[in-house]
Parts: sequence; structure tokens; C-alpha cells
Amino acid sequence: MDSRDAAHASLADYLTESQAVLSLTRDADLSGALEQAVDAIVASLRARRPLLVCGNGGSMADALHIAGELTARFLLDRSGLPAVALGSNPSTLTAWSNDVDYASQFAREVEALGSRGGALLALSTSGNSANVIAALDAARSVGLTTIGLTGEGGGRMAPLCDILLAVPCRFTPLIQQVHQALYHYLCLRVEARMA
Repeated sequence: MDSRDAAHASLADYLTESQAVLSLTRDADLSGALEQAVDAIVASLRARRPLLVCGNGGSMADALHIAGELTARFLLDRSGLPAVALGSNPSTLTAWSNDVDYASQFAREVEALGSRGGALLALSTSGNSANVIAALDAARSVGLTTIGLTGEGGGRMAPLCDILLAVPCRFTPLIQQVHQALYHYLCLRVEARMA
């Protein structure tokens, strides 16, 4: 499905396509990579290193959602877990973007908040967002485990991710729907381990 097809699709067709992408993701068997991501995040949290999460647009909303689920609670009553959505402080975001540039803003926060043994979860449906790529570069130089949540092929971020969770699709809305299913499962597993 592409933008032109989606604009003329019935609800039934759209939901059928959504179900097809979920099935393709299931068949791609990301369970091993997802368990590696859970292990990396749990190791980071147990070391009291915050999970750093970043993305743009809808992926930024997802980053905030993930950080909220872990810091507050997902399903279980437990202690708060340190998770930070990069770019969520407007003063930092606008100061750095105005004085330096937007493309390195997430990288600056990784430099400030990340430390060896931590983890970065980077979201980009295309895998080509310049500021997400810069954040992954910075995370690798600091010694963070890098986890990518992206679309088919992983784009430019694929080689920068220690763990890649690539949805086998190129249509942004459907990729984001599967991302939500994957990160809800990730939060479920992390919370169960940390509780």
C-alpha cells in the first residue's frame, strides 16, 4: 500500500493491509532481536543508566509514550524506571537547534545523559532521519547499546544498530502501527523483568 492506494482504500481494505503487515512482521520472527533489546534495556536500567529514546514526529510521540510507560507504569505496580525521551525539553531543543543545528540536537543529549552500559532506542520509519543517525553515532561513541525500531531494510541507521527491529513495510502509518505493538511488548517484558 502507498499513499495513493491508502487515500482510496475502504476501512476494511486498510485493516486487511494492517493485518497483513502484522503477519509479515510475525513471520519475519523478530523475537530473538526483541529479547536482545529487552536484555539490553534491563541491563541499562539495573545499572541505573536511563533508557534514552528518540524519534521525530509520530516517532517522537512514540518515544514519549515509551518513556512514560517505563517511568510511570505499564501494567504492574513497581518502582519507576529511568527513561528519557530526547528532545522533550523545549528549552534544550530550541537553544541547541537555534545556536548550533537541529541535526545534532539528539546527539548532544546523548552526550549529556548517556554513559557506558546504557541503551538508546532510536525510532525512524525510514531509517534515514539525520538527527536519529547522529544520535546513534553519539551513542556508539559513548558506549551505549543501540537499538533501532524502523521500517523495511533499516535505512542508514541499520549498520549503527547493535539490535535492529525492522518492520517489513515501507508505508509509514503501517510501520508505526507495528512499532506500537512491538514497543508495547517490549515494555511488557522489561517491566516483568524489572518488577
